[in-house]
Amino acid sequence: MAVVIPMRNEGPNVLPLVEEIARALAGTRYEIICVNDGSDDDTGDRLAEAARRFPVRALRHRTACGQSAGIVSGVAAARAPWIATLDGDGQNDPADIPAMWARARAEAAKGADILVAGHRVKRQDSGIKKVSSRIANAVRARLLGDATPDTGCGLKVFPRALFLQLPRFDHMHRYLPALVLRHGGRVVSEPVNHRPRIRGKSNYGTLDRLAVSISDMLGVIWLQRRWKRPQVENIQVEDIQVEERS
Repeated sequence: MAVVIPMRNEGPNVLPLVEEIARALAGTRYEIICVNDGSDDDTGDRLAEAARRFPVRALRHRTACGQSAGIVSGVAAARAPWIATLDGDGQNDPADIPAMWARARAEAAKGADILVAGHRVKRQDSGIKKVSSRIANAVRARLLGDATPDTGCGLKVFPRALFLQLPRFDHMHRYLPALVLRHGGRVVSEPVNHRPRIRGKSNYGTLDRLAVSISDMLGVIWLQRRWKRPQVENIQVEDIQVEERS
């Protein structure tokens, strides 16, 4: 299992989050890949400290490229076949990872590519953020048919090989369920814990998310309509005996 965490200016959250992940995954083989997305605080120093104590690999973007770019860099660098992603602000609970991973493997045993998406049933955010997210999820589900109640939850589990086959673009992390379905995979949601932010400051605002989400959604709709997934069948070829002519 590789836990991928994109981080920008999350210095105070680094060590507490890494320690929680270590406790949640104790007894299993895991690696933590933290992608420092152009931070200008002490995130880099805190990651170096964490790497001395835990199986942490730190990557760094010279300039901020966004959360999706951080996830792409982390997944590409991962060595494990299974990936868990979560936000670097401490609001996702690492204790939910083992159950989500177990469900992902059980679903994968049925023969389909699988994405297990976290569902923050009791969100610990401001009122306006919860209302705007509820509206965005409803619109997204209606237009994209992704059948996912909470695509914005950063906590997800999926096979590394599946992710590497998906189209990449800025903000793609918000549309992973729709992209997985487009690819022919399955998506299931798992209720997860959600906590208030107690350290650091959010890198996102409500209005800036709204501004980009409209164009992003139109782009994903275009991707869905411009791809026809073939139904591939194996052809059984009978053995043909060739008679030698004298």
